[in-house]
Amino acid sequence: MRGSKKRLIAALVVAGSLIGAACGGSDDSGSESAGGGGGTETIKIVRNNWSASAVETEIVKILIEENLGNPVEIVDIDENAMFAGMSAGDVHANVEVWPSGVTPDEQAFIDDGSIINVGDLGTIGKIGWFVPDYVLEAYPALAESWEALKDPEVAKGFATAATGSNGRFLGMDASFSQYDEGIIKTLGLPFEVQFSGSEAATQAEIAALAANKTPLIMYYWTPSGAVGKYNLKNVALPTATADCAATPESCDGDYPEDVLFKIVSAKLKDVDAKVFAFFEKFTITTDDQLAFLAPVDIDGRSAADVAREWVDNNKDIWSAWFS
Repeated sequence: MRGSKKRLIAALVVAGSLIGAACGGSDDSGSESAGGGGGTETIKIVRNNWSASAVETEIVKILIEENLGNPVEIVDIDENAMFAGMSAGDVHANVEVWPSGVTPDEQAFIDDGSIINVGDLGTIGKIGWFVPDYVLEAYPALAESWEALKDPEVAKGFATAATGSNGRFLGMDASFSQYDEGIIKTLGLPFEVQFSGSEAATQAEIAALAANKTPLIMYYWTPSGAVGKYNLKNVALPTATADCAATPESCDGDYPEDVLFKIVSAKLKDVDAKVFAFFEKFTITTDDQLAFLAPVDIDGRSAADVAREWVDNNKDIWSAWFS
């Protein structure tokens, strides 16, 4: 999670075509604009490839359409193109940005004022290396220190046919800003990164391996419903001394704690000042995420249904965002 391996020149070239082709929309396509604010301009918000973003974008869609009257379009766009597209005003907002995934090239858009950081989301996140609790039972030394992973005999316990004598480290979406290959190389660990492709694929892998208590170590994050569902435990790595965002290939330690924040296109002020003000006030706390992620990740409910439930149950919170 979160952020991505950036190829900025390519992003600038493809941003327009991606935005036009990748527009998603609510999981609940029957949602109608309820008016109330008189807005007419369509607001385009970014939905990232993880559950919390899916729920949050549905919450934003409901609240803007029903209180400000603007139609909202949810856009599934590769993060390689998101910053360039937002700078150009082709998409308007992303309510969940993980600082550890923001590269210097992306930060430049914020620094030049074409993208505006409109404040903290209210959620504290932590990306890192996670194992199911049964792994710590099988390898108790790992509960004491990450250095247990240096032991070739321990690594073999995580091996697959594809990794040979090396252990497998399960990555996720290869486009995410992941430092794991650099960490493994710099710390001298006998592991090899393989990517699942998505959060859902990783969850399926956890479920399959947990049935037989097969060892697994992977890239994951909290808050997430899966951490509770599968009793995932964070393996504490040494504090990084390298600039992992700038040089992920030489990262020598753990991911930092992330204070999630929101960004909007500077052009949004001219599109609709009321919507801009809404994004400044919008917040989702860590406890909010833990509550609504469980129904999505564990019970399999749709993000749109869970978002509707959150809106219906929290009017005392969100009504202040429109005052």
